[in-house]
Amino acid sequence: MGYIGIVDYGAGNLMSVSNALNFLGLENKIVTSAALMDAADGIILPGVGAFPDAMQALEESGLTESLLRAAQSKPFLGICLGMQMLFEESDEMRVCKGLGLLPGRVERIPTDLKLPQIGWNSLKYHRADPLMDGVDEGSYVYFVHTFMAYPSDPATLIASCDYNTQVTALVGRGQMYGAQFHPEKSGEVGMTILRNFGNMVGGSK
Repeated sequence: MGYIGIVDYGAGNLMSVSNALNFLGLENKIVTSAALMDAADGIILPGVGAFPDAMQALEESGLTESLLRAAQSKPFLGICLGMQMLFEESDEMRVCKGLGLLPGRVERIPTDLKLPQIGWNSLKYHRADPLMDGVDEGSYVYFVHTFMAYPSDPATLIASCDYNTQVTALVGRGQMYGAQFHPEKSGEVGMTILRNFGNMVGGSK
């Protein structure tokens, strides 16, 4: 196995992801160039903040084209805002185009509970997936978000959680995944998910 690239476009919590991968013994590098993106065996796209700001920061980083190539050719995991960016558009702050890698859009969570959703919530599975091997349905993971993805292809939905409405928690198509929750902050459950992702990266060649 080579390395997992963690994309640095100025809008992600890079070190918590890197620390989690280091803990698991998974080689990783912070990706700041197309060359590093292309050379990586797998990619993680983190993200915090507002959707339009993140998309603008990604575009200004010059990494968009290489990121799109990576998402379609190697194991790929978007986390939190990085997951939302995989979709076609978001209405956070204003309507903004996303990467368009998955069909659907991102909207504010329609709930009467407090927003943002901050804390632990349990997963309901909609289909089995190798990324979740060893993780039981009902396991708790850590969320921090106000907006959620609405996949227009039901086949991409792997898991959801309940927040007085069904909230998309995990999506995937092929080797491309998006987690609304933070695996790197989700204890042993999150470590299992990242270990499974590392196994995919190691077996991708």
